[in-house]
Amino acid sequence: MIAVAVLTLACYSSGSLSHVWCVGANILLLTQAFRRKFIIPDFEEFASNIDQLYYITQRQEGGYVADYIPQLAKFSPDLWGVSLCTVDGQRHSVGDTKIPFCLQSCVKPLEYAIAVHEVGTEHVHRYVGKEPSGLKFNQLSLDEEDKPHNPMVNAGAIVISSLLKVSKAERFDYVMEYLKKIAGNEYVGFSNATFQSEKETGDRNFAIGYYLKEKKCFPENADMIAALDFYFQLCSIEVTCDSGSVMAATLANGGICPITGERVLSAEAVRNTLSLMHSCGMYDFSGQFAFHVGLPAKSGVSGAVLLVVPNVMGVLCWSPPLDRVGNSVRGIHFCQELVSLFNFHNYDNLRHFAKKLDPRRQSLDDRNKSVVNLMFAAYSGDVSALRRFALSAMDMGEKDYDSRTALHVASAEGHVEAVIFLTETCKVNPHVKDRWGNTPLDDASQFGRDRVISVLTEYQRMYPKQSGFQSDSEDQRKLDTVKLG
Repeated sequence: MIAVAVLTLACYSSGSLSHVWCVGANILLLTQAFRRKFIIPDFEEFASNIDQLYYITQRQEGGYVADYIPQLAKFSPDLWGVSLCTVDGQRHSVGDTKIPFCLQSCVKPLEYAIAVHEVGTEHVHRYVGKEPSGLKFNQLSLDEEDKPHNPMVNAGAIVISSLLKVSKAERFDYVMEYLKKIAGNEYVGFSNATFQSEKETGDRNFAIGYYLKEKKCFPENADMIAALDFYFQLCSIEVTCDSGSVMAATLANGGICPITGERVLSAEAVRNTLSLMHSCGMYDFSGQFAFHVGLPAKSGVSGAVLLVVPNVMGVLCWSPPLDRVGNSVRGIHFCQELVSLFNFHNYDNLRHFAKKLDPRRQSLDDRNKSVVNLMFAAYSGDVSALRRFALSAMDMGEKDYDSRTALHVASAEGHVEAVIFLTETCKVNPHVKDRWGNTPLDDASQFGRDRVISVLTEYQRMYPKQSGFQSDSEDQRKLDTVKLG
């Protein structure tokens, strides 16, 4: 809520036209904030934990900065940044998160997702397999059907570069527009120097290209050299940790960018992509990563690690020093520490499993405060406050220590408008009994609240006990479609 307050103040201080644009551009974030429906309720504490993991990981040493592409060797080994973006647009960054770097192999899952979205799963996998290769990412190797093993190795990505049904002249701009949408229109650039370096030092990739051509792995009439050029271009696309985390969050959000609310990729494309990232995304460390971290991820020799926590958030870690298989030393360590602290591993939520922190769970203190505030609003007959609680998706049938609902309190105090709102709009169950066995109508009768008695009697006649009420949670889910006065 602090972030929203700062955003709102900034909007209003910048003039009327600007603040209209500012609110419009951030409407999804503002809506989630006012409805208190963020995936991580206590984001401030969560961000503090992320900072601690960042500084713990920063002490990791070792590894080497990739130098077989000259442009990569220019980055300092001390650079280290982590950015995250949740599926509802909450953001946090720490470290060197504004410096552009090339995606390198982190572009492979994005290229694959775009290809599946455009031409379909069946067509893509007619030319590329789905299995881990068990070999280095730049190996001259095919599976038993003479296809590249998967889209996350160089051979698979080169073949996929030939599958998009747009002209060679339009292909790069076409994918760049896609990537910008996936990144919520945040920074996506291109390093021509890296592209030229890729071409000048790409003997192994040229060898892979000719091997693929010999084995007839490309679609008919495909231009192998053009596919290689396009592949080099894609590897040379630049992002920052900030914009890359939005890309990861779009995958975490099923293909809908959490910043713009636009569906960019189909659910099928995202599901396929996350499956392959989980099994093949981390070079020769993929099995170990799946075992210890249990999340879809993709690494690149620029030092980037694109991590997806499905339905929660996307993370982009970047630190240039690499281990022996080409993964970022700090990036791997951060992912392991993240899953050691939080229950994000794919199998952490099995029954009887050891408990870890769950940042998605609202604290008991927050719930208790909400109930107290709800009861005070009912006690004072503050319909505006009740309406705000309803809009925030709060359960309006919540009970206090004595099992009394807000409808009990409003009825006892004789607040007719509050009672009407709680019954007609919020559909609060009038048959709930408190610890003494009294319903809201009993309380109204005890204190002689004649107008309230009339409202409740009519309400109970329209909704008799035997007809049953929906569960409180079902009632609240329907509030989004109810006009709240």
